[in-house]
Amino acid sequence: MAKTVKKRALITGVTGQDGAYLARFLLEKGYQVFGTFRRLSTPNFWRIQYLKKKKKISLMPVELIDTASITEAIISSRPDEVYNLAAQSFVGASFEEPIGTANVSGLAVPRILEVIRQVNPKIKFYQASTSELFGNHGQTLLHETSPFCPASPYAAAKIYGYWITRIYREGYGIFAVNGILFNHESPLRGLEFVTRKITNTVAKIAIGLEKELPLGNLSAKRDWGYARDYVKSMWMMLQHSRPDDYVVATNECHSVEEFVRQAFEVVGLNWKKYVKKDKRFLRPIDVRLLRGDYSKAQKQLGWQPEVRFKELVRIMVEEDLRRWQRWQKGEIFPWDALNYPNEMNLLTRAMRM
Repeated sequence: MAKTVKKRALITGVTGQDGAYLARFLLEKGYQVFGTFRRLSTPNFWRIQYLKKKKKISLMPVELIDTASITEAIISSRPDEVYNLAAQSFVGASFEEPIGTANVSGLAVPRILEVIRQVNPKIKFYQASTSELFGNHGQTLLHETSPFCPASPYAAAKIYGYWITRIYREGYGIFAVNGILFNHESPLRGLEFVTRKITNTVAKIAIGLEKELPLGNLSAKRDWGYARDYVKSMWMMLQHSRPDDYVVATNECHSVEEFVRQAFEVVGLNWKKYVKKDKRFLRPIDVRLLRGDYSKAQKQLGWQPEVRFKELVRIMVEEDLRRWQRWQKGEIFPWDALNYPNEMNLLTRAMRM
């Protein structure tokens, strides 16, 4: 019998939340997975180590501001599919680093697409777009044809990536798609994001390591889904018969306050006793409401979310609680808290308790 040839996938930003989950998903599908990461003085492989997939991924250092670096990665990996997930993805930081955000989250997209066009235009390309494209849109339900109104440097950079992806699809015939993913969270989310900040702090409060949870805008509403569900949609887009753009969401909307209340309910505490409003966490411009309509993805791809809001919050709180309890018992395991000075002080205290 002829040997089955494995499909090959290249994931930029494989060390991020989506990159790690997508790598695991593709490995389970039988792919040979290559992943790019940015070389730093402090390695950031904790997510793929946490999922126990680091040894199965061929890791490649790549700088997305360097076309030669991208070219080398694509030539070396010879991918059938490229998933561009790498970005400066924290909206708050984009106000502090607007030019860097534009370079990595925006201009990197044509760099990759141009290499694909010249090296192998048959490579399928997935661009990680975002619900932040819509900004303060004034609509209650957003779909693929809703108008864009970016409200941050991050969203402005991503809107360029979105349109250049469409241009390469329509102008050069490349199989290129935009996944317009609404907020998707998990225990692998970074601690700088509000959802993980909430669940991590709730876990610390529950075991007596923290006394309050400072937050900014509690009224902002988002369509929150589970990252593990959402990475499947990325793959499904590239398996479809023709390239297109898709909204991936849950059709539900919940405020930050609802997320907080639900998180404290998981550990049996009253959130009002611990939450403190802090103006330091307010953004110059904040998007008030984002809610997505995933009906096109459901109809054309057969995708739909499996984990809903309350279960998502429970999963995240319980996992953060489990991590802190494991650390108190003296266990050592891959964890992002080790990378944050404030968390390290608490980790030292936790070991003594």
